Amino acid sequence: MAVKYRVIIAGCGGMSNAWIDYALNRSDVEMVALVDIKLEFAKVMADKKGLSCRLFDNIEEAIKETGANLVFDVTVPASHYNIATASMELGCDVFGEKPLAETMEQCNGIVALSDLTGRSHAVMQNRRFDPRIRSLQELIRSGTIGRPGYMGAEFFLGPHFGGFRDMMDSPLLLDMAIHTFDAARMIIGADPVSVYCQEFNPPGSWYKGNASAICIFEMSDGSIFCYQGSWCAEGVPTSWEASWRISGEKGTAIWDGIGAPYAEVISEGDQTGKFTREHTRVEGGVIDLQRTFHQGCLDELFLSLEENRPAETDCRDNRFSMAMVLGALESTKTGRKINIEKFIKTPNSQFQHSSSFSN
Repeated sequence: MAVKYRVIIAGCGGMSNAWIDYALNRSDVEMVALVDIKLEFAKVMADKKGLSCRLFDNIEEAIKETGANLVFDVTVPASHYNIATASMELGCDVFGEKPLAETMEQCNGIVALSDLTGRSHAVMQNRRFDPRIRSLQELIRSGTIGRPGYMGAEFFLGPHFGGFRDMMDSPLLLDMAIHTFDAARMIIGADPVSVYCQEFNPPGSWYKGNASAICIFEMSDGSIFCYQGSWCAEGVPTSWEASWRISGEKGTAIWDGIGAPYAEVISEGDQTGKFTREHTRVEGGVIDLQRTFHQGCLDELFLSLEENRPAETDCRDNRFSMAMVLGALESTKTGRKINIEKFIKTPNSQFQHSSSFSN
């Protein structure tokens, strides 16, 4: 297959390994440059992967000198907006690590520039490409439990990372919750309308900032999504994918984040007069994905370019997941419920909000 994509990797830290390995296995991709503000990091990565491509410490220079048409943005979140806008302005499509950007204003700016330039920008949300999550989504989409009214996700783990996360103001919401929030939108097929959030740091926490949070989201389908999470919960951990309960008109769907999802629905037949109805278990279907997680998401990103359509994790869609994170942070800061539509449209300076995402 002829080379179609001239790819630059921006950001040569540990996260870039998976992206580079994927690109090297595509016959339609040529790696034309590695970019890092610390040029020695790019050199180390080039040596590690046996690459002979050019090395730069500036994305604009790299694009202009190599004729690249696609940028993999694996930089720290604080750089995402600048990398994305510079790349699209110079004619490149962009695949970026999460988060889309640090503020709602920047997220909207990326979307606006994608519209203006016609360039694609999509985000790595690898957990969407988990067959078990797809199976849970299908249980809901197929109407197995009827119209959903409540969705809950519990996320309780006690990872001792050390390093920057221990010093973040909001380590759970800023660094991890985006995965669960994005999955919730995908599973139920709805977007956030409002959020009320309370962050706290419970006894025994080894984090400087708030490592626990409870969020209540109103969703566009009329349902309520409740997120309960902690990154300093010792004992009886949930899965990294969270533990889910979705209740609807006809029954409830369950996924523990480990095995396969299932539902219990009202059994057929006359149950008149019964105090509690009988229920029938429905197993979630087996979803066959050729490749999963990072590779599955990257496959979708390239397929979207081939088919000239927005990717599933296109920036226009992903900003609603980001609005859940940033709206929750605004709510915990102000102590009030946040209207997501207004929050998305209002410049962040009016909310007096600033975030500090880190990788």
